[in-house]
Amino acid sequence: MAHGFGVGLLSLTLVLLALSFSQSVMIHSKTKIKSAVFRSPVFELEPGSVVNRFYYNIDFPRGHIALKRFHAEVVDEAGNSIPLHETYLHHWVVTRSFYRNGSGEHNSLPGRNNGICQREVLGQHFGLGSETRRTITYVPDPFGLEFGNPAEIPKGYEERWMLNVHAIDTRGAEDKLGCTECLCSLYNVSKDEYGRPLSPNYKGGLHCCYEHSQCRVRKGFQGAKRSLYLKYTVEWIDWNDEIVPVKTYILDVTDNFNADSHEHSCQVEYEVIRSSKAAGLSHGNIDTKQTTLRFPTGGYVVYGVAHQHTGGRGMTLYKEDGRIICTSTPIYGKGEEAGNEAGYIVGMRSCYPEPGSVRILDGETLVLESDYSNVKTHTGVMGLFYILVADKLPTPNPALRSQL
Repeated sequence: MAHGFGVGLLSLTLVLLALSFSQSVMIHSKTKIKSAVFRSPVFELEPGSVVNRFYYNIDFPRGHIALKRFHAEVVDEAGNSIPLHETYLHHWVVTRSFYRNGSGEHNSLPGRNNGICQREVLGQHFGLGSETRRTITYVPDPFGLEFGNPAEIPKGYEERWMLNVHAIDTRGAEDKLGCTECLCSLYNVSKDEYGRPLSPNYKGGLHCCYEHSQCRVRKGFQGAKRSLYLKYTVEWIDWNDEIVPVKTYILDVTDNFNADSHEHSCQVEYEVIRSSKAAGLSHGNIDTKQTTLRFPTGGYVVYGVAHQHTGGRGMTLYKEDGRIICTSTPIYGKGEEAGNEAGYIVGMRSCYPEPGSVRILDGETLVLESDYSNVKTHTGVMGLFYILVADKLPTPNPALRSQL
């Protein structure tokens, strides 16, 4: 009897898998993945210089779509990939806003992701850093990121996109890692970009490597100014009823979540202090930063990936009961060519849980951990975690069920 039950259960599982696979095939047969390659406006860099530009109303697919992939990298005028040891891509992010028809760039309503940081902090829908070339961002079938839905765009407004590019030219730098970690002493700054004095305890980070700041280069080094672009490739399909929408959440290990007020306070960056035990060790110890936060609305996790800086050893997101939702670890380069630069994080490993296998409950308390090597001090590091969450799972097609 038990044997027969086991065979029946296995058969049912195979049928359900067949239904799910067939539905995915049906979606592909009904729709065609579209792809377009765009370039940002040009930005110029010379040795030690920094750009942190915001480009409004960028080229982006229009209409009611399901976005499937977003890939980006820094290239020159000829389209050649620029390696990180020449131009370090600190980050790029793409955010959505709603603008009143015919209005300028400052008359808008926010169209941020689904959370969970305060106000507009980390409100982007897409964004990576040095890991951009080798991080898989594909949204699995039959899921998609829904944009351009007329029902969600306020009346009299239109959907537009903004791109932020933060890049540092490290050619000839005295300390390449120090420049990429925005060490304030290398930039010779004691005030932020708005002229506000920095705390004496602030050793490095975003407040020291802003637009037009300059990192110290070796005396006598000469390097040409060059014109660069962020090339970005977008893949999407036209929206249809077979697609299951997913929501984008960005979690931050620096989030000082207040359980009483339910308020989030994401600090975005933090400092890893060199361990006194690390002297003489090739790898040193691991600095683990942890935070707990309450997830507002539950659902099924279909994708996850972390964002860390040099020195990062990976991140893990846990459910309230201690089970792992996703672990994302870095890929370090081993060569000189773009996409394999030695000493840099050139990719982050993504998670693709089996649909339905990982569910976050409404109001569930999650634990987020970020590991960094502390063989030396690292300033301005980040520990962000992107996850895509579906409110529901795909419904097997009745026509396919009857055929089976």
